[in-house]
Amino acid sequence: MQLSTKVRYAARAMIELAMNYKEEPIQLNDIACKQEISVKYLEQIMAPLRARGYVRTQKGSRGGYHLSVKPDQITLYDIVESVEGNMAPVSCVDKDAFCDRANLCVTRNVWARMKDAIRKELELKSLAELAAEQLKINEENKII
Repeated sequence: MQLSTKVRYAARAMIELAMNYKEEPIQLNDIACKQEISVKYLEQIMAPLRARGYVRTQKGSRGGYHLSVKPDQITLYDIVESVEGNMAPVSCVDKDAFCDRANLCVTRNVWARMKDAIRKELELKSLAELAAEQLKINEENKII
């Protein structure tokens, strides 16, 4: 199982917003430039995060993107699920109807435990923690 580029970029963009949480909104161009992500792709990535209520936009000359939820209330899982959707490795984990053999399949329980383990791990990291770690790395590497 491999997470998409979209998820990795979403995490980076959200960390950028969290590092600037108490400041003015950040323009998408600035996030794209700092994170080396195409503006067009970043627009697509931010749409589901906005739909879930994690970010908001502000129009105008001082406009841009801003977190609408405190960074300590957003987990890495929230970001991944917003962008990727369901984290089940196979569809029958969440819906028996997808497979006639769901109640006979010995691997289904393994897939369900795998989904739970991934979720638990991703829920351990808040956006605030990730932003603090990123700021520390930036300072150590003299990145503004």
